[in-house]
Amino acid sequence: MRNKILVTSAMAAVAALALTACSGGTEPAGGDGGDGQLQIDVPDIAMMEEMGDYEGEVNIVAWSGFVEPEWADAFTEETGCVVNRRIAGTSDEMVQLMRTGDYDLVSASGDASLRLIAGGDVQPINLDLIPNFGDDIVEGMKGQIYDTINGQSYGIPIGRGANILQYNSEIVTEEPTSWDVAWEADSPYAGKIIGYDAPIYIADAAVYLMAHEPDLGITNPYALDETQLQAAVDLLKEQNAIVSEYWSDPAAQITSFAGETTVLGTSWEVLRKLTEDDKYKSVLPEEGSTGWSDAWMLGAESEHPNCGYAWMDYSSSPEVNGAIAMNFGMAPANAAFCDLNEEAKAHCDYFNATDEEYFKNVWFWTTPIEQCIDGRTDVTCTNFQQWTDAWLTVKG
Repeated sequence: MRNKILVTSAMAAVAALALTACSGGTEPAGGDGGDGQLQIDVPDIAMMEEMGDYEGEVNIVAWSGFVEPEWADAFTEETGCVVNRRIAGTSDEMVQLMRTGDYDLVSASGDASLRLIAGGDVQPINLDLIPNFGDDIVEGMKGQIYDTINGQSYGIPIGRGANILQYNSEIVTEEPTSWDVAWEADSPYAGKIIGYDAPIYIADAAVYLMAHEPDLGITNPYALDETQLQAAVDLLKEQNAIVSEYWSDPAAQITSFAGETTVLGTSWEVLRKLTEDDKYKSVLPEEGSTGWSDAWMLGAESEHPNCGYAWMDYSSSPEVNGAIAMNFGMAPANAAFCDLNEEAKAHCDYFNATDEEYFKNVWFWTTPIEQCIDGRTDVTCTNFQQWTDAWLTVKG
């Protein structure tokens, strides 16, 4: 199980963003509605035009559970490309490792994607070389603002999930409909609320403010000017007084719920499932939520690009993409998996795999940059380094 905590190093790529034009119009949740209209200056890196001979190996940085012998060994038998896996525990670690040039592929989340693209660490993807990237890939994971720049794709989707509100139904006896039980100082569960331990959690506060303080003018939780960022930080500081603890380690979160140190808070859907106890329920509140979407990205200096492309295609097949999704606990990118058998269908139903109405209420992690991705041109938005600095003030 991965740990997506973000720390203070490796922020140079954000600073390297040269901002030149406004983004396209945004729609509620998820950036630009799949139009790939974010326009920024990025390093000019050539895209691979055609497949060549396999190089015999591929080096992959991945979240735990994404690259397992069950499917990696079959890939090697099929292609002759030996899979060398390195597990990373954080998005920051992935960025650092990809900068070494020693790795061909990374399973990047949206909180790392723009850093990698802007830093020249990954190359554009030629979708024509990936036959399994077709009509069966869910629409909500195509052409998104966190991995599609200037109309060019840099990522092949793997899976997605929402950061939902999880609660102990034996204590929280009435199903919550709002995040107010986790954010307001007068919450009856004050002192037993868990929060996520990362600068990207600022976006969760922004989602809440979008609904409850509309005068702030927030229309995208990853596009915050200085005033809006300060409002989110103020809310986080208020929440800090009622938080029992912050989590970055999923196992620790489960322990916190099991020991009743925590009775509600932000979580991943799979964590409720892993407790194997029906008293733990979850809900996507009326304000919506943040979420995450992961994609394969190919290193700009990849020494094994043909094996890299072969892996992206192989792992995008219904069977393999579904195996990854089931192993980790998320909605798969390839919807054809959902029709393979009853177990696959049950998994897809549980994680809302093809329910785009559900995911319209989810704002997928996107690296904050100075260009306002909500389309504003009259202000400068705050970047990831500013969010990181601000997060340190929340925790003290």
